[in-house]
Amino acid sequence: MESLDSPLLRMRIGAPETITLDAAGDGVELSGDGRESAGVVRESAALVELARGRQARTIAIGFGRDAGVRDTVRVLADGWEAQGGEAVLELSWPEVAASWLRQATRFAAADPDLWIMFGPPLGWAQMTRRLLWSTPWDPARTLLSGALSDRRVLDLVGLHNLSGIAGVTRDGSRWELGGGRGFGL
Repeated sequence: MESLDSPLLRMRIGAPETITLDAAGDGVELSGDGRESAGVVRESAALVELARGRQARTIAIGFGRDAGVRDTVRVLADGWEAQGGEAVLELSWPEVAASWLRQATRFAAADPDLWIMFGPPLGWAQMTRRLLWSTPWDPARTLLSGALSDRRVLDLVGLHNLSGIAGVTRDGSRWELGGGRGFGL
């Protein structure tokens, strides 16, 4: 049986998409290969720009096991490395697991300059709780994708547990929690 691919599930474009962001004056350019939506490329470019603004050199990318997320992770990792950075780890986690301990331990052990997280909200919340309980992971060194950049999603873990966490919305807007900068969603 062939896999189902519907335009309602994923927007496909015919030609490669290039997005250039230049808010900081130094520019970040990312290109998709024609399979991603412009939104995926835009979101990835915004995350790269935000990570560069934090002077990161290494990133670890964590994501839920969702087919659409894998495309975004690929665009982000390729774009990050094209900008001279190093993606030291790409780690997936399940939506449902007994504890997420193995994935959380491995994700935190990468000890990058920044962790970047993608995925469906429930699996992310469970993974994040395990990171908080069992590892030296630091939310202030973490960026979230647009799917996780929603107050209701952050409330699954508790805002008081996520001081300093930041991210981008699906349209590329930035936000940060805590540190006197407030919650900008």
